[in-house]
Amino acid sequence: MIKQLRQSNLRIIPLGGLGEVGRNMMLFEYQEKILICDMGFRMPEEDMPGIDYIVPNISYLQGKEKNVLGIVFTHGHYDHIGAIPYLIGKIWRPGLQFFASPLTRGIIIRRQEEFPNLPKLNITEVRDNSRINLGPFTVEFFKMNHNIPDDLGLLIETPVGNIIHTSDFKFDSHPVNDLPTNFQKLEGLGRRRILLLLSDSTGAEEEGHSLSEQTIEKNLEEIFIHSSGRIISATFASLINRIQQIIYLSEKYGRKVCPEGYSMKINVELSKALGYIKAKKGTLISGKEVLNYPDSKITVLCTGAQGEGSAVLMKIAQREHRFIRFKKGDSVILSSSVIPGNERTVQMLKDNILRQGVKVFHYKMMDIHAGGHAQKEELKEMIKIMNPKFFIPIHGQYSMLASHAQIAREAGMPEKNIVVAENGQIINLAPFNISVAREQVPANYVMVDGLGIGDVGEVVLRDRQMLAEDGMFVIVAIVDRKTGKVKGSPDIISRGFVYLRESKELLRETRKKVIEIVNGTSGSGGIVNWSYIKDEIRNKIGQFFYTKTQRRPMILPVVIEV
Repeated sequence: MIKQLRQSNLRIIPLGGLGEVGRNMMLFEYQEKILICDMGFRMPEEDMPGIDYIVPNISYLQGKEKNVLGIVFTHGHYDHIGAIPYLIGKIWRPGLQFFASPLTRGIIIRRQEEFPNLPKLNITEVRDNSRINLGPFTVEFFKMNHNIPDDLGLLIETPVGNIIHTSDFKFDSHPVNDLPTNFQKLEGLGRRRILLLLSDSTGAEEEGHSLSEQTIEKNLEEIFIHSSGRIISATFASLINRIQQIIYLSEKYGRKVCPEGYSMKINVELSKALGYIKAKKGTLISGKEVLNYPDSKITVLCTGAQGEGSAVLMKIAQREHRFIRFKKGDSVILSSSVIPGNERTVQMLKDNILRQGVKVFHYKMMDIHAGGHAQKEELKEMIKIMNPKFFIPIHGQYSMLASHAQIAREAGMPEKNIVVAENGQIINLAPFNISVAREQVPANYVMVDGLGIGDVGEVVLRDRQMLAEDGMFVIVAIVDRKTGKVKGSPDIISRGFVYLRESKELLRETRKKVIEIVNGTSGSGGIVNWSYIKDEIRNKIGQFFYTKTQRRPMILPVVIEV
């Protein structure tokens, strides 16, 4: 438990998003009053079988619920809002205030409908230039370019000084379905004596300047011009601007658009209702209606560019979709970059599609995807515009944070004024100094598995990994209560370790060893420590298997007294 002091400095506590991509959540605390920024999740790693999402650990807030003044959200991507249903019940109280832009608010409320047992959130809409007062904090919102509309940066006025939180951003002079970056507004903010800049680091290792969405649209149009069959465009359901580009180009070239996939349908419907996606009457059709039009008049908008097994694109590729099958002449657009770790899955998906005589266009062939994050040139420009006294890179793997810190040094910031922090660290900010406290707050992974939140820990994960890698081996021994000896031959069940019919010699030796272990340790009658005997079976059979197979299956001994 971190001892609370009446401090004159501001405490900044990242609970996620530093040293990782996703799970963004940050606390600002002044004299025990807390402002929360974002509440996102991240996807599980490859060594986390069965895990759905990873969310921040908010145990630091336990007992401080009344101190939370409000929660502000920067934009509607799930790495910034996705953890709300899993965490909000732990800190919610009547009157807790939430603030989000119209689209972000709509996405949050729509998702909360999937969790009917949770309290309804009263979310106040904020826009460019909105100001809110929350105790010692005044937050002014300003518009930023990203790959989803309604992305807002934050100017947080605090008793120690002004803080800029950039949100995820890039500088785009020619965006699609959005206004260009307002450099005049940013320069005005920079003149307000910025004490600390917290800036997005996701693109900090990429040279140059991010691509404009206008460039992307021109390249996408080339595909539309030269495609005589159906166009199947796969992207994230949250890339609203990219979805709008596909709809616009489809209308320009006389195509109907079929949104497929639950999240895609929901986001298109919501964004259209809020005015963030515009489509002519009759442009959008259902999956059933695809068969009513020539191939040259159809565009399918779907999820699955990352090779997700349950997504629409994978279902079409595996001929499992109800209405759509690939055919020669189709063109598939993978309009998103590959998330690290998904390369093999995406490659297999591309190969499967190509085998069916379908053209595949992806971002490595031509510029048909622009990330939503500023690259080195833009990040350096942001630092120069804001001219902060102190700097903390946020949002990204540690290498990205380190690269961003180097950009700040190259922009002329002193080394002592730059802090590369990690989740759980407490950064103390005062008007003339910044430092990292020795204490830390819990910031370890909290894993979501089905309806369980945090009930799967390292031990359970280790068991799952063992089962996935080397399988399980169950040994059932029936023991005579009077004699303490094994009756008959132990039963064996093997799953994922060895195929029983092909391993008769190994099984014969295993049964023999189990009988020797039980008979040698149980004695004759009296009280028997069966727990000790099970441990002996587990350890000695485990060693035997490793000697014979170089594998370590999970061994489950079952001893039954009769």
